[in-house]
Amino acid sequence: MKSYCLKAAAVAAALSYSFVTHADGWPSWEPETAAVPFVFTSDSMGLAVGMAGVLKGAGQPQAALLGAGLVTDKETWLAYLGASNYIIDTDSRWLFGAELYSAEFKQFDYYLGEATRNDSVADDATVADAAESQYRISARYILPLGAADTQGIKAALRPERPLSGHTPWTSGVTSLEFRPFYQSREFFDLATDDPAFSEAESVWGLETRLDWDNRNNSRNPTTGSRSQFGVTYDLGSSDHASWWKWELSQSWFWDIGALGEIFDQQVMALNVYTGDTPSWNSTESVNGADTLRRPPAYAGTRLGGLYRLRSFQSGRFVDRAALSYSMEYRVLPDWQPLSDWPVFNWYDVPWWQWVAFVDIGRVAGEYDLKTLHQDMKWSAGGAIRFQVEGIVVRTEMAWGSEDSLFRVMINQPF
Repeated sequence: MKSYCLKAAAVAAALSYSFVTHADGWPSWEPETAAVPFVFTSDSMGLAVGMAGVLKGAGQPQAALLGAGLVTDKETWLAYLGASNYIIDTDSRWLFGAELYSAEFKQFDYYLGEATRNDSVADDATVADAAESQYRISARYILPLGAADTQGIKAALRPERPLSGHTPWTSGVTSLEFRPFYQSREFFDLATDDPAFSEAESVWGLETRLDWDNRNNSRNPTTGSRSQFGVTYDLGSSDHASWWKWELSQSWFWDIGALGEIFDQQVMALNVYTGDTPSWNSTESVNGADTLRRPPAYAGTRLGGLYRLRSFQSGRFVDRAALSYSMEYRVLPDWQPLSDWPVFNWYDVPWWQWVAFVDIGRVAGEYDLKTLHQDMKWSAGGAIRFQVEGIVVRTEMAWGSEDSLFRVMINQPF
């Protein structure tokens, strides 16, 4: 069994991340800080020690800063800094944020070239040292529709809202987000020769995302839906061709009621994800040579990781197109002893959730629904999730055809 906890630092910091909201809908300006040391071990990283911290009300009452870092006995290290929910003024419909992530991994499993295909096997992994980074700025505009028609960005900051319809113009929060980014991966001791993907060690691009969030609760939705459509475009440079891809994620939630004195709440949740790289087989001239307009594997259409095919590591499968389905059965037990347990009794833990889930999906060299529904990979598992000081912390175990993974992370997967 492998354990990948690359963002466990964020979990520790999130334990004290919440807002007190006034009647006017704006969080009170009560700056709070928390710092938490942590230790964990995994097959891929070895023994890791680190620190995570959060600052609420960081310059503005609704804004927050989150930072984390770790080092391991294998000389792996990573650092993360995130800023969220900054505004120009209270009448604005714009929310701004940024994420900065850098890391070096030593003797880590990477799947490259043919090893990312749907018919590849776990033994195709390449063990290598690499440096990775991702920097992103976000500018999210809350459209004057649904709940945000009269409430503006306050509607986007509230975790709970009543549903008033089944269209974006009558219910939910609709936003348009622009996310310029820089992403890179550089191997220290490995020369790659992969004609299936761009070999660029870094890319600059823009992701534009349209999001209609019609869930009744962003932390523990029981009814409603969420629709997300994104387009990512890289203009290209002197060392690689331009490329673009689109991604669609659709989630639904159904409340199936309580079960006597056993479960206070039962919810069925379903997510469908798909994506394609339409520029895949077209070419353009780069330094006088015809070059395929494909992204590098680390920026392509991927399955595996925290959200899809969860028994596989992040980026295990990469190709032109992808399709996946995830279904979860979520329950809130009537029995809730956490307030009496050590450590948990330091925090406000209003609920915990037990989850059973299954994922299926595959990647393919063309966007063909018939092909994408054949020879699909699968994952299945269970999870325990908690709302701790306003943040959902999830711990889950996933099994699949290749391996099993235990993860700790924040937020629901969908």
